[in-house]
Amino acid sequence: MATSALAARPAAAQHQRQVRHYNSQGRPYYQGPLHVTLAGGTGFYDGDLGNSPSDNFYGVAGSIGVLYRLTPHLHLGSEFSYVPLSARDHLRERGLAFTSHNGVGTVFLRYDLLADESVFAASNDEPPILQLYVQGGAGLLLYDPQSYPGTSRATRNTGFFAPERNDYPALAGAFPIGAGFSVHLFDRWRAGIEGNYYFTTTDQLDDISNKRLGGASANRDGFGTLMLKLDYSLE
Repeated sequence: MATSALAARPAAAQHQRQVRHYNSQGRPYYQGPLHVTLAGGTGFYDGDLGNSPSDNFYGVAGSIGVLYRLTPHLHLGSEFSYVPLSARDHLRERGLAFTSHNGVGTVFLRYDLLADESVFAASNDEPPILQLYVQGGAGLLLYDPQSYPGTSRATRNTGFFAPERNDYPALAGAFPIGAGFSVHLFDRWRAGIEGNYYFTTTDQLDDISNKRLGGASANRDGFGTLMLKLDYSLE
């Protein structure tokens, strides 16, 4: 009797985790499971100093996050990223450059473009080997820039300008949109490439605004990321 009760517990627990829902055609599907993601790549600056890839001094960016399936195509995710940015002015005669440490926390929705029959009840299909997706979200950016005169990467001996604000590191809104693909590797692992562009609510991501440029554009700064991403399913 005790053995039967113990054997029933895993099945009951699995049924509890996989709550059944229905799509618009009335087909039952399961939400979840929770995925953990880890990514590494680089960031690209886009602001008053320009947006040319050749003017960026690239650093190593990284992120960690979670992802959970809500419907057969839609996922809810959250991610924390560290994205160093550094670039020089596209107008060499102005002789300006900056470097910045940035942390970004976001919540986003991801939409899978290809059908995944494995999420439906009673299906024996495997998840697709290739999945394409688009996504968008919102979050907070913590940025800490330093600007300086020069056209090369900052070093230990660089003399920085006095900051335009006295409250760095500062907070701003961040609104990423992006796309990517993932490929099934083995068991619970997937890997792929993902690109995002982050709209922000600040013009001082580079510590260079109208005050420093003498009346240049007041457009908000932004940045992009390109990441190699690993995805591990917890179930």
